[in-house]
Amino acid sequence: MTSGPTATGPAPTRFILDRYREQLPVSAATPRLTLGEGGTPLVRLPRLEREAGVGALYVKLESMNPTGSFKDRGMVLTVAKAAEEGARAVICASTGNTSASAAAYAVLHGLRAYVVVPAGRVAMGKLAQSIVYGAEIVLVDGSFDDALRIVRELADRHSVALVNSVNPHRIEGQKTAAFEIVDELGDAPELLCIPVGNAGNITAYWRGFVEYYRFERAARLPRMWGFQAAGAAPLVAGHPVEHPETVATAIRIGNPASWQGATEARDASGGAIRAVTDAEILDAYRRLAREGVFCEPASAACVAGLLKHAREADLRDASVVCVITGSGLKDPDTALGVEAVRHETAARVEAVEQALGWG
Repeated sequence: MTSGPTATGPAPTRFILDRYREQLPVSAATPRLTLGEGGTPLVRLPRLEREAGVGALYVKLESMNPTGSFKDRGMVLTVAKAAEEGARAVICASTGNTSASAAAYAVLHGLRAYVVVPAGRVAMGKLAQSIVYGAEIVLVDGSFDDALRIVRELADRHSVALVNSVNPHRIEGQKTAAFEIVDELGDAPELLCIPVGNAGNITAYWRGFVEYYRFERAARLPRMWGFQAAGAAPLVAGHPVEHPETVATAIRIGNPASWQGATEARDASGGAIRAVTDAEILDAYRRLAREGVFCEPASAACVAGLLKHAREADLRDASVVCVITGSGLKDPDTALGVEAVRHETAARVEAVEQALGWG
């Protein structure tokens, strides 16, 4: 891989460490290695737009990042800064997406990656990525919150860079998604809906919108609506959840590291953080699929929340963006659980015609 984005990576206008270098903590010494993160599509969904009763509904497809989730946007900066500072290894706790992204960017920079995950509570699509990228994996008998506590202590004890969202470079990289939304729409949307797990992403988006507003690149600030799964909703409850449970594994977190940032984004924007049930998440998951958007269940939480609360907020003329944080391929078990029409026939045209009722 070259040290710049021009030979094998995306054009410099897409590469966020170049495109937004004036708003990021990068210097001439920061490695410019990219896997093609950022520049993700903003897609309008007219059918869901009508169902929600909003003026315009877009989804920001962060699932189109190279490892399939929004984590790449923050990880490209975080691992680059770690390499710049002389780190030889990175470590993270994860429910899956962070570990996949950390492992990918570590190997890109020639660093070792160590990931600590809660045993039996990570979707296999995500764990498979960490394995193939060459990370050393530690499965702990506990929750994500236990894993995060462990890696924070390990990073204090050993010469290894912690790349969870408690690292400020993660938030800095992730804020560029807000910049891209404004650049494409010409202004901030009136409402941004986003899933909330460890709460770094809602913190990052709000920071990005505020910075663009201060730079006079946006004429307004959006309201921020964050959505947690009902079984893992500490921000809604107002206290940590000791045993979080939800089908949306990416947001199955009981004590968010960016709790304060999330509540500040909610309060400063005049927004809200609410809970949606697993049933509502899976309904939104299927509705998104009918629009051609295949996302992991956690991503569907923000659409579930919008469908649940849009009409009470009178968003008939509002522009709304929902953040699709991860690909559906991250969690194939959920997809395979969706009821489908299947036929088994002999390998003959006539047999298939008969199965389809075309004979």
